[in-house]
Amino acid sequence: MIDKINSLQLQGESELVAAKSPAQVEIWRTKYLGTNGELKALMSLLKDAPRDQKPELGKRLNELKLQLEASFESQKNLLGTAPIGPSIDVTEPGVTLGEGRRHILSRTIDEIIDVFGQMGFAVADGPEVEDEWHNFTALNIPEGHPARDATDNFYMGEQSGVKRLLRTQTSTVQIRAMETQPLPLKVVAVGRVYRPDTHDATHFSMFHQIEGLCVDRNLSLVDLKTALLQFAHAYFGKDAEVRMRPSFFPFTEPSAEVDMKMHIRGQWQWVEIGGCGMVDPNVFAAVGIDPEEWRGYAFGLGIERIAMRRYGISDIRWLFENDARFLRQF
Repeated sequence: MIDKINSLQLQGESELVAAKSPAQVEIWRTKYLGTNGELKALMSLLKDAPRDQKPELGKRLNELKLQLEASFESQKNLLGTAPIGPSIDVTEPGVTLGEGRRHILSRTIDEIIDVFGQMGFAVADGPEVEDEWHNFTALNIPEGHPARDATDNFYMGEQSGVKRLLRTQTSTVQIRAMETQPLPLKVVAVGRVYRPDTHDATHFSMFHQIEGLCVDRNLSLVDLKTALLQFAHAYFGKDAEVRMRPSFFPFTEPSAEVDMKMHIRGQWQWVEIGGCGMVDPNVFAAVGIDPEEWRGYAFGLGIERIAMRRYGISDIRWLFENDARFLRQF
């Protein structure tokens, strides 16, 4: 055991003197003084030494440890500290880091919700995978209606005898809100909807809508247009205008297309952004609301259409391609 201690001392001192760089000195430290180094391995043999020799051997090992540590510190100070990583010229200009930001659609949704929130609308939510009753029947779209055709919907098969599909409109949340919340009611619902459209500059198979619903006594089209006008002024500016053109939707009567005048590329233009109307009495009846006592208005606006018109985006597909060059513009 003494011979091994003396041999380790001679070998260690010899290799340390031969180390000519801070990096080599660090390698020596790991080899001899590290957790799994030569000195640690030699100390582990102490337990097998004869009992009467252990005090002397333990003392000699401690002396060897102190000698090797002192020699290491001396050589390290002589050669200096090893550089950590590549040398850096602190006088060079720094690299500018790009700022992170939310997707333009996410920011548009938050802005719209904030405007309607200030108008007293609460936020409602509903599932994207719907049943036919919520997506069609309760919205006054009867069986056999062309809107139910398999070529116009993403059907997902049956579960417990109930046909499921990806919702085609956020109007389904109107039904769920009227089923579960007390009246009067004033909510908006934002979410993804799905239709098997061919992708082009203005169509995509998945897009976003914001649905508004207000149910109270003595509501009229005046209240509906006022709500839309207030939103337009708050979101697009005090010069924004709203117009309603007669149309038809199964779940509202009367119904109208909603156009808003937006400032696009230096001029004001009329842009169609969705539909609206007074809630059809059949929709109230489907959820157990008395249409003689309650009245309601509803509107559905396309989020992508609003974002595209407001920011001058000419192709809806750009919103979903995640091209950082495009997204950094907003």
